[in-house]
Amino acid sequence: MTSRLLPAVAVALLALSACNNSDKAETVTLTAPDPMKAEIQNRAPIELPPAMKAEVTMRCKDNSLAYVTFFEGDKMAVVKLAKDGPATKLTAEKAGDPLKAEGWSMTGTPKTITLTAPGKGTLTCHQ
Repeated sequence: MTSRLLPAVAVALLALSACNNSDKAETVTLTAPDPMKAEIQNRAPIELPPAMKAEVTMRCKDNSLAYVTFFEGDKMAVVKLAKDGPATKLTAEKAGDPLKAEGWSMTGTPKTITLTAPGKGTLTCHQ
C-alpha cells in the first residue's frame, strides 16, 4: 500500500510546487487609452430640466379654458387650450420675461395669466 501512496504524494507535491506562493496581489491594468476622454472632459455641464411648480386649469375671459403647467425658475411653461389638445412649450431667456413660442406669448403666475395664442388673440385667465 505504501508503494501506491508514494507516487500519489509525489504528484500532489509537484502540483503544489507549481502554485504561485507570492504575497504580492495581482494587478490588472488597462493600457488602452479612452478615445473619448478629452471630449468627455471638455463637454459642457448638463442642465437638468426644471421641476414642475404648478399645474392649473384656468378660466379665460371668453369663457374658454387654458391648461397651464408652470416650471421652477419661471423660464418655462406648457400650455394647452384643450384638455387633450396639443401642448405648446413657452420659454424665456430669464425669469420675469414673457414666455414665448411661435405665435404665443404669456405672462403671469399660477393664479392669473395674460395669454396671447394664435387664433385667440389676447386673453386674461384666472384660476
